[in-house]
Amino acid sequence: MNLASSTASAGSSVPGWVLVVAAVLVSGLLLAGPALRRRYPVAWWLLLGFPVAAFRVVQTWRPLMAGCGLAVSRRPALTVVSGLVGNGAPPPQPRVPRRGLIRPTSGGFVLLVRLLPGQVPEDFVKAAPAMSEDWQVHAVRVTSWKPGVVRIAASAADPLAAPQLPKQRGPGHLLRVTVGALETGAAWVLDLRRVPHWLIVGATRSGKSTLINALVAGLAPQPVALVGIDCKGGMELSLYEPRLSALATNREQAVRLLAALVDLTLDRMTVCRAARVRNIWGLPDKERPVPVVVIVDELAELFLVASRNEKDEAQAAGTALIRLAQLGAALGVFLVVAGQRVGSDLGPGVTALRAQLGGRVCHRVADPGTAEMALGDLNPDALKAAQAITPEQAGTAVLASGDGWERARSHLITEAEAEAVAAEYAHLTPVLSELHVEAP
Repeated sequence: MNLASSTASAGSSVPGWVLVVAAVLVSGLLLAGPALRRRYPVAWWLLLGFPVAAFRVVQTWRPLMAGCGLAVSRRPALTVVSGLVGNGAPPPQPRVPRRGLIRPTSGGFVLLVRLLPGQVPEDFVKAAPAMSEDWQVHAVRVTSWKPGVVRIAASAADPLAAPQLPKQRGPGHLLRVTVGALETGAAWVLDLRRVPHWLIVGATRSGKSTLINALVAGLAPQPVALVGIDCKGGMELSLYEPRLSALATNREQAVRLLAALVDLTLDRMTVCRAARVRNIWGLPDKERPVPVVVIVDELAELFLVASRNEKDEAQAAGTALIRLAQLGAALGVFLVVAGQRVGSDLGPGVTALRAQLGGRVCHRVADPGTAEMALGDLNPDALKAAQAITPEQAGTAVLASGDGWERARSHLITEAEAEAVAAEYAHLTPVLSELHVEAP
């Protein structure tokens, strides 16, 4: 009797201890929450933020779907079996889209949702603001995952407000540079092997120059040749002159340099044809020519004309850029073209060049035509997102390619840091004799 009662007492005491330990742990986390959030935001989110957010999603899912018009009433089915429903029976719950497992990310969560018959992904895109309000998160992004399924990604806070980027050690992967952070919290990586040519637009103090600085600083430690075309007297790219294999500071120099680059590309074509390979990456390592990244700052300076002579120069520059864009990816010549204003009014050459630049980055712009030129042919949603960037969001941009679009923010590289990078890696500057052309 006593033994049985003591055993029962011991068994009943175990859940009590579990509750006490759980209460202590929860209390400790709540008390340490603010400090943990400041010093270890990812740990705070996984331990405290995500469980609360997941609970909100579960609790609000059905009323949220109904309020956004994403639920389907079961009433038509009831009319068939109405005689089986007794008086006073509760009305049937509407059908809602089936939700998958809520999975945490470093700063938010994602889940997959199966659409009901007749629904399309755009229905959920329109409901994204309501989702962010109900779940108390910074933003919700809805994308099509596969036919009949959408992917909902939520960001708990704005990762672009103060992006935390790991410092890059060593040269890293060839032609691959981390330049900032994406809205998802992931690193913003520009991979020229995957997307070889880029158009970057942005007004003054929008972050365009900062992005170029971050790109060049990341390429400087790599075994690549950097070529600059800065027709504003070299005011921007001269910071990197010790690391540049060539630099043109006016349109006359730019035309000669671009012509030399086209000749270099054609010479590489001959080498590949003789070796019976389709690109320079098929050549043996010792025979492979050095990759060349051509950075054009302020494209409008190349195309604006005031006389017949300038018109001929602008046409020659535009033709050379288009040829480089068409031939360069396979032959190790990559283009990064930037400008404050890029529009069709600069001439048909700009539109033809734009078609060859598969990667686009649009910061805040001063005129809608530039945003349209950068993103309008790729994604209308990306265009709307770019036009919503405010002057206070310096460095924030919308990047788009054939794979889709993202909001991102580049890492700040100061002028002093740019000069330091150029000096540190000046010894890696390849000497390309083909680009040293004499003035006529």
